[in-house]
Amino acid sequence: MTTADVQQVSAHLRRRHLSIGWWSLFVFALLGVALEAMHAFKIDAYLHAANETRRMLLRLAHAHGLGLAALHLAFAFTASSLRVAPKFAGPCLTGALIAMPAGFLLGGLGHRGGDPGAGIALVPLGALLLLVAIASTAIAVRRGFD
Repeated sequence: MTTADVQQVSAHLRRRHLSIGWWSLFVFALLGVALEAMHAFKIDAYLHAANETRRMLLRLAHAHGLGLAALHLAFAFTASSLRVAPKFAGPCLTGALIAMPAGFLLGGLGHRGGDPGAGIALVPLGALLLLVAIASTAIAVRRGFD
């Protein structure tokens, strides 16, 4: 791969993950505003003591979504300065951004009593994808920069 090819791939990777990062940051900040609104308007389906599991899982979806969105932004800048783009990091990071918050969100919306709904099964998958993305990026960083 020529230097021009590497730069083109790097620019595309940076644009894609900047876009994913900023849009997902918007979506999960909006979720946070919705959660605060439910709290402000004393929505019983959110605040009732029997719904503590729902509240916790929805907050976890919000927090993990924001954190993973910020990680996409950091990845965009890291990957754009590397000689070799991390092979699996981008798709795995995007998968983690979808699976982890979705797992918490679906687990909270489908909860029964104190147990989360079946959607919570997406969380370990998202965690695994996140670990692969981090390891792949760390290996690429070890190989060096431009």
